[in-house]
Amino acid sequence: MKRISMDESGAFIERFTLAPAVSGVLDGLTFAVKDLIDVAGYRTGCGNPDWRKQHPPATVNAVCVEQLLAAGAICSGKTITDEMAFSLLGENHFYGTPLNPRAPDRVPGGSSCGSASATACGLVDFALGTDTGGSVRIPASNCGIYGMRPTHGRISVAGVNPLSPSMDTVGILASSAQTLVRAMSVLLALPVSQPQKPDRVFIIREAFELCDPDVSETMKEPLELIREFFHNKVHEISMREIDQQSESGLLYDWYEIYRVMQRAESESCLGSWVAATNPEFGPLIDESFQLARNLDRNLIKANWELREKYYRLMNSFLGSKDLICIPTAPAYAPLKGSLIKRESSPGGYYARTLSLTSVAGVARLPQTSIPIETPDSPPIGISFIGRSDEDAFLLSVIGSLPGFSFQR
Repeated sequence: MKRISMDESGAFIERFTLAPAVSGVLDGLTFAVKDLIDVAGYRTGCGNPDWRKQHPPATVNAVCVEQLLAAGAICSGKTITDEMAFSLLGENHFYGTPLNPRAPDRVPGGSSCGSASATACGLVDFALGTDTGGSVRIPASNCGIYGMRPTHGRISVAGVNPLSPSMDTVGILASSAQTLVRAMSVLLALPVSQPQKPDRVFIIREAFELCDPDVSETMKEPLELIREFFHNKVHEISMREIDQQSESGLLYDWYEIYRVMQRAESESCLGSWVAATNPEFGPLIDESFQLARNLDRNLIKANWELREKYYRLMNSFLGSKDLICIPTAPAYAPLKGSLIKRESSPGGYYARTLSLTSVAGVARLPQTSIPIETPDSPPIGISFIGRSDEDAFLLSVIGSLPGFSFQR
């Protein structure tokens, strides 16, 4: 891939260099910060010009930024995000679409689009993103890089603008597995673990059935590698063995919980500002806020209870050294401008994608997306999900894996 400049990438909303005050385990590595996260002296714009104008510059760095600087990493600037982190596409109505260098005609994925682009373009070694419903994992899958969402609550979100606090996390997009492990270990305040193998790996049948036919074909070889690498530890199961639902709802049940909780919490966090200032949004973001505003809030109680039930069932089913394997996304990155209206059908891109990402989101589990690259198709990711608070183990497994890069 030819060298790509910062201007060509369109990834950055502000460029600057913030050197670390001390040396540390991340010496020599550069990182970018999603413009949902505070950097002292700069405005956190959240991808929206009205929000940017109406809020003063941050007075201190977000805690996650301080951690990386204190470990020796160099901050190279702030990256574009979907407005208020309310999209999975990465097409910002005001600031443009950052380049997906592995598939230039396709979206990078959102909402951590600029962070994914900057990393995939080789402009930084890794980048901070946020992930509520897939905003680190989907851009990682689309752009052919590594991405991790941690166990909810394990990394500080102080200095990070909220969308849905009970599911919001700070994650990392990285150019390599080694860089991902190093950066995530700093944020999680964990030593870098020696490579380990899991006791059991559960391949979720319904998750792979959600994939488009071409993605299913691409997944065959990595799944075979996983079976060979982990031998008899691999088990193919139905999600119904975990969540104990009797009806044939596939993973759409998880999406429904996520949908209600995200809309309820986003309206609680941002609705007053929207009502008071009437900001200008891009069409898809405006539609998202309308859906949040019109949510029947009587749905909250039942969906919160079901969420906690799924959380308990998931952590009861998984042992501390078990993993779940699913596709990160059910489809290759959409073509730019192809999704101008949010689909409502269960078979649409949004519903299928969120049905996959909602598993970790609803159950608050750590998940890592690993890139699968072939020379004749766009990138796609395959994911491992760990038990709650087993982030160190998940990272240790990622460090043990062979690369899933195929020449056909």
